[in-house]
Amino acid sequence: MHGLLVVNPVATTTTERVRDVLATALTADVALETVVTKGRGHGVELGVHARELGVDVVIVLGGDGTVNEVVNGLVSSGPASDGPALAVVPGGSTNVFARALGYSPSPVEATGELLAALREGRSRDVSVGLAHYGDQQRYFAFCLGMGLDADVVAAVERRRQKGRRSTPGLFLRCALAEMMKRTGRSGPTIKVTTAATPAEGATPTEGGAAAEGTADDAAPAEVSLAIVCNTRPWTYLNNQPVAACPQASFDTGLDLVGLRRARMTSVVRTGLQMLGDSPDPHGRNVVRLHDASSITLDADRPVTVQMDGEVLGLFESVELANEASALRVIA
Repeated sequence: MHGLLVVNPVATTTTERVRDVLATALTADVALETVVTKGRGHGVELGVHARELGVDVVIVLGGDGTVNEVVNGLVSSGPASDGPALAVVPGGSTNVFARALGYSPSPVEATGELLAALREGRSRDVSVGLAHYGDQQRYFAFCLGMGLDADVVAAVERRRQKGRRSTPGLFLRCALAEMMKRTGRSGPTIKVTTAATPAEGATPTEGGAAAEGTADDAAPAEVSLAIVCNTRPWTYLNNQPVAACPQASFDTGLDLVGLRRARMTSVVRTGLQMLGDSPDPHGRNVVRLHDASSITLDADRPVTVQMDGEVLGLFESVELANEASALRVIA
């Protein structure tokens, strides 16, 4: 088995010691080449290169941003379920994708889990999302946010660039600050539409845009923030999963949760509903869609958009599509 180990040396919890331990452990089972990323976008190039070379597995030691880049490289020329498999060892701050696949948040424990999966030949196909925005397109592994969610991610990034460490506390402080900015001000209006058919379309869930509708007559809804998920959870607060879209799965289409008004009381209430063993965001202010083949978000002004925890910029329109079984993962 031939493998490529992609290491992001500046990821939050990636160290030379972890890299060396992982590489040493893998060499017993994999003929391994190790490459250290040199900057933003390098992971995409490495994913493309791995597919061209026909390696068996690409192993990422890094955070969700590095994973997103490698995923984009692997699927850039079409579904990669017959190409290199992807494995992830957590090296970032939150590591949503790795943990959604069932890996431990500890790099050492995750390495042992990965080795066991490789030796047992365990793999599965998962879906990814495809986003068109401006004149660009990009795949996402687990989530895309538009509005307040993305503004919070942008605020966290600004503080990290000044040397702050990414922690749940920093995220919560940034979320509070962003909500305070909106006090007494109207937020953006984001129109949510979905192309649906009875066989493959989005199902409005209880508390959603058209709870009494069928899969093919979901009426457009207007929200102030939108979160689209390709799996569960949306994120983590330490070890607590936050399930914005509790029904989301790598085996189904896209799910969405939105708030008609992003007032502090409603954001906090809905956020609490995303926690616990039976998360269920609901209420008159909540819009939800499940298993959508495509979703379009149209805002009345340029709005911040984030993908897999990385800010894309300000955009008025984002078109999203589900790409089923597009990626093979070791899990």
